[in-house]
Amino acid sequence: MKRVRMFTRWVVLLLMVTVSTANAARIKDIVSIKGVRSNQLLGYGLVIGLDGTGDGNKAVFTKQSIVTMLERMGMTIDADEVRVENVAAVMVTAELPPYARVGSRVDVLVSSIGDASNLQGGTLLLTPLKAVNGIVHAVAQGPISTGGFEASGSGANIQKNFPTVGRVANGAMIEKEIAANFISNGSFSLSLLEADFTTAARIAQAINTSFSASIAVTPNPGTINVRIPQSYEERIVELVMRVEGLLVNPDNVAKVVINERTGTVVMGENVRIGIIAIAHGSLSVQIKESSNVSQPLPFSEGQTVVSPDTSITVEEGNGRLSVVDTGVSLGEVVRALNALGVTPRDLIAILQAIKAAGALSAKLEVI
Repeated sequence: MKRVRMFTRWVVLLLMVTVSTANAARIKDIVSIKGVRSNQLLGYGLVIGLDGTGDGNKAVFTKQSIVTMLERMGMTIDADEVRVENVAAVMVTAELPPYARVGSRVDVLVSSIGDASNLQGGTLLLTPLKAVNGIVHAVAQGPISTGGFEASGSGANIQKNFPTVGRVANGAMIEKEIAANFISNGSFSLSLLEADFTTAARIAQAINTSFSASIAVTPNPGTINVRIPQSYEERIVELVMRVEGLLVNPDNVAKVVINERTGTVVMGENVRIGIIAIAHGSLSVQIKESSNVSQPLPFSEGQTVVSPDTSITVEEGNGRLSVVDTGVSLGEVVRALNALGVTPRDLIAILQAIKAAGALSAKLEVI
């Protein structure tokens, strides 16, 4: 009997652990480390080698860029004699990852800024990429992959995706690093991707429990400050790895997101509604227009008369009254509304009405 009780206790404990970790997430997946971030790079360049799909002669900046480039190579040319059908002016963007080393490579995005119709088959010339402070951190060059195409004839045109935008895989080489220091006064900060009091407190509790010391504090719902223990002062990377690997159950605000343009409705798992009776009927109005032509007999002096014929049909669906109990879950809400036979757009109207009635215990967000 004693063994049976002990076995039962272990089963209950196992179920409790399973439930508590079912929705658990790594701290690494719900926070970012303050000071560790990427930086945006931007540059202006030229794409050459296009098959007549480059900028037109009205693109003055493209002509000026070609003339300036050739002058730097020791050639003098009149801008009026330059033809730019095989050249396109582009803006080049890239993202410099944190702790990127000199000599490493990143992808770049190339976008036409003139009237070029296709960058397919082109090559990006050497382009310096600058940060917002004007310092060059990378240089980009290489063949462009557009992932799309355009073909046209005298009477038809076919286009797939956007051939005026392309990528150069590993096209930018890092020339200057950006220093990133996330340690300040013997501690570092974690920033929640979605600020929440409960989640911030749970993260601090998980860290303090793991290290058996009060090294984590939460000054606000979006920040957790972690003090570096003396035993980890020379092992910062190991400390961050241990913190990021801890599991917590994030808490989210109950929210219903509606996109009226597409009829999309997304509801979180914490959505609850109070006791409410719902009746929804749809109104359909159909209008048909036709023309009746009265043709006179041959050799008569009558005139042809055209008279419009309008037919209007109005149909109203029978709305059934349904009662939804208090505190129901997301699945029960969906099943109850589906029982009414509502469409996504009907669902939007119903949710807005429920919110107006004060029975929806969630934030209603329209995008």
